[in-house]
Amino acid sequence: MDLDPSRLDDLAALEALDRSDMLRQVASSAAQVREGVLEAQDAGLAALAEGGRPRSVVVTGMGGSGIAGDVLAAVCGPGCPVPVLTVRSYNLPGWAGVADLVIAVSCSGSTEETLACATEAVRRGCRLLAVGARGSPLAELAERARAPFVRVRSAGQPRSTLWALSVPLVAAAHRLGLVSAPDEAFEAAAARLEDISLQCRPSSESFVNPAKELALGLAGALPLVWGSSDLAGTAAYRFSCQLAENAKYPSVFGALPEANHNQVVAFDGPFAQAGGEEDFFRDRVEEPLGRTALRLVVLRDTEEHPQVAKRREVSGELAASRGAAVSEVAATGTHPLERLASLVGVLDYVSVYLALLYGIDPSPVAAIEELKARIAE
Repeated sequence: MDLDPSRLDDLAALEALDRSDMLRQVASSAAQVREGVLEAQDAGLAALAEGGRPRSVVVTGMGGSGIAGDVLAAVCGPGCPVPVLTVRSYNLPGWAGVADLVIAVSCSGSTEETLACATEAVRRGCRLLAVGARGSPLAELAERARAPFVRVRSAGQPRSTLWALSVPLVAAAHRLGLVSAPDEAFEAAAARLEDISLQCRPSSESFVNPAKELALGLAGALPLVWGSSDLAGTAAYRFSCQLAENAKYPSVFGALPEANHNQVVAFDGPFAQAGGEEDFFRDRVEEPLGRTALRLVVLRDTEEHPQVAKRREVSGELAASRGAAVSEVAATGTHPLERLASLVGVLDYVSVYLALLYGIDPSPVAAIEELKARIAE
């Protein structure tokens, strides 16, 4: 693979590599938020609240669609009066029943694991909300069950349709009294994503583009991505998934304080740089090491436990003392949805620019397609 830093500021080269317009798909994030609000309004979500507050919310989805459940849990936060969990398999929890709300999310509307869980939810008498493509098997299932269905128009890939998939879930939670998410919160998130798209646009050069700058820093390194709250931990997981699918690049994700009880020891392992001056000041693109080195990427939330804030600071100092480079991406905004958008918005761009830096088209997922084909044999 051809690692070429100059490529990031060559618009013609970016366009030639990004054959499926992943950068354009990421830039549609703000529009997805606004469209998601309208689609949720048209879906008649008020009917969900007729039975009162559910005992729990179970989101079922896979891959880029499943992350919508993590977004919902992050936005509802630790103060949510009911548990919110995401199921990424063929089976609902054994306890799920008539008192619970199941939200089935599938961008295509044909994901077999999601359809299996949605079918089981109907059989058990759970309340059901479905989110996916119009005319899909999931839409037909929802119609037969007389369950609300929110139409989603794919931005191109499920992973680049995150906000269209997630916003209806947050709107439903607002209707159920699980979180306060007025129209102003959605608009603030959309405006934040618009600002990020302006800052991180392809025509913005690397020295003033935060996404290109971080992508250059990650080249040749093993990213260790830590969030400083549950919300930031969700962004860390999302970033790790995006690095894998867009850049075909491995990473490790975690959240504080838990990462301080296990992953921190990696600073003393074979991927640590051992703190030498030559290593520390090395240009990671022009002078690659013969081995991969750790790079700590800290996702800093505006709402942190005081002890976690201290852990975050000390973790960065510890990493630097071992010669590992440290980067920080700070959340902005007040509402949880806006704060999450401020992190995910930048990091989505980072994953695409890292792919393009290596000369990789970010859209194809050949390994996933081959896996599906071999399973179907």
